[in-house]
Amino acid sequence: MMDKSVAVVIGASGGIGAALVAALRASGGYRDVVAFSRASTPPLDITDEASLRDAAASLAPAVPLLVIDATGFLHDAAHRPEKAWRELDPAQMARAFALNAIGPALLMKHFLPLLPAQGRAVFATLSARVGSIGDNRLGGWYSYRASKAALNQFVRTAAIELARSRPQAICVALHPGTVATPLSKPFAKAGLEVR
Repeated sequence: MMDKSVAVVIGASGGIGAALVAALRASGGYRDVVAFSRASTPPLDITDEASLRDAAASLAPAVPLLVIDATGFLHDAAHRPEKAWRELDPAQMARAFALNAIGPALLMKHFLPLLPAQGRAVFATLSARVGSIGDNRLGGWYSYRASKAALNQFVRTAAIELARSRPQAICVALHPGTVATPLSKPFAKAGLEVR
């Protein structure tokens, strides 16, 4: 059984993040479950490195055994995933990279050093199967695919470095699949109810 220490969920106001916070709190496996979002205290904005640094610093002296990044961007009211290269838009591409790759990389910069030097600890971030270069058979979704591919490379590179100072720690990207959240709602298959 995991030592009763701290679990951290970043993006706790989203569908997956909120569900993770609830499940971790219900498990009783942690002394505390810290939920960060733009509305938390301190607030955490994935596009603002100072807020990432401040959120990480607010955990001291607690040592997190689990950090989960449940942030991500697929679409908003102004942008939908591109179906063809003619739809590529620099602003949408920059936003996808800021939210799906750069922000999580900066989370690693500030939260990986907090993991204990000895014993099992985990930093996990949500990626997506569509970020796989080898598994891309359908095309489209340029910005989302490319930003998640970049995230996967950040995670792989950070995992190698993390193993040098924390050999039992894990840095991993997770593919949650299509889940019933507002992020996936426009793309859910028939029969998947999104609440």
